[in-house]
Amino acid sequence: MRFLLNLDVPDLDAAIAFYTRAFDLQLARRLFGGSVAELLGGPAPLYLLQCDAGSVPCEGTQRDYRRHWTPLHLDFIVDDLEAACARALAAGARCEQAIRDEADYRIALFADPFGHGLCLLQWRGSGYAEASA
Repeated sequence: MRFLLNLDVPDLDAAIAFYTRAFDLQLARRLFGGSVAELLGGPAPLYLLQCDAGSVPCEGTQRDYRRHWTPLHLDFIVDDLEAACARALAAGARCEQAIRDEADYRIALFADPFGHGLCLLQWRGSGYAEASA
């Protein structure tokens, strides 16, 4: 089985610029009349979907790109957390929690320019494979 990551954004060109600069992903192609961008370079493709603010994803809701909370977010596993944080900030991310050291990992929390939460993680050891129960 494979999975794809799809992320709604209000400005496709700005989102391409952010995710390619911040995480060194590469634009592979544009699909569906240019309304979707396929980014490669991670363990799964990331598809950015142009969805205007105010559009209706499901009955009773409207897309709003102010900072929002959702139970689904992106974690980017990095080798050098300080360098990754600097790169994300330079690309336009907002730091919401500075680097924190935990027993199994180091982490910093950010929001992308479109309100989506994301984490930068640097494992100590091999990550979840070593995590305690």
